[in-house]
Amino acid sequence: MMTARDLCYPSAVRAQSLILVVAFALGGCSSSPPPSETAQPSEAAPVDAWAVHERLEAQIAGPGAREAERKAALETIRTAPDDGSARYAYARASVAGRLAETRGLKALKLLDEMKHWAEQSIERDPSYDEMAATRMLGTLHALAGQHFEGGDSELGLELLESVVAAHGDVARNHLRLAEGYIALGDPESAFDSLCAAVAGREQLDAEEQALLDGLLEDIGGAELLPCDQAGS
Repeated sequence: MMTARDLCYPSAVRAQSLILVVAFALGGCSSSPPPSETAQPSEAAPVDAWAVHERLEAQIAGPGAREAERKAALETIRTAPDDGSARYAYARASVAGRLAETRGLKALKLLDEMKHWAEQSIERDPSYDEMAATRMLGTLHALAGQHFEGGDSELGLELLESVVAAHGDVARNHLRLAEGYIALGDPESAFDSLCAAVAGREQLDAEEQALLDGLLEDIGGAELLPCDQAGS
């Protein structure tokens, strides 16, 4: 929803940067093999927004995707007909976020686009994919609320808390809530969620595990956490 899809987070300052903001919450992506090239519109059939999203995620998880490839994916998905589904809107938000990852402070318009489609996904089906769009929007507000119109870091934390309350068994949700608190300078409020993320580490993909390790480094080490799992 943002990194790891979040890249690496060696410090809380870096965690607040726009480069890291937009990788968050992009969980639940396809495990299909990476494509040989970025998806292009088909002349025979309308562009499938979800297929564009899945191919880009597979490429990022595999050989990686450069800015040009992410831009091409966004341009392609913008041509996809809107079927009115939450999944379509989530795919649009996700691909915009993936390009924003590469652009830092030049990504402000992309953050607005990401916010719009995340909100559309929530409006269409707030429960879609275990509240994935709410996690995405919450992370965006918490980490980059000061950078776009209508951004609200406190709202971001409230949204992330609501996802954890509804799906507390998902380690990714705790990871994003902890990330939000740490980025906003309140690491102690992140401790319970960090404990839950550490306990559920095997649920996280490689990039998310890198984010978790960076957050633990930010607070001074896992041994500071008040949980048995932190030392395991």
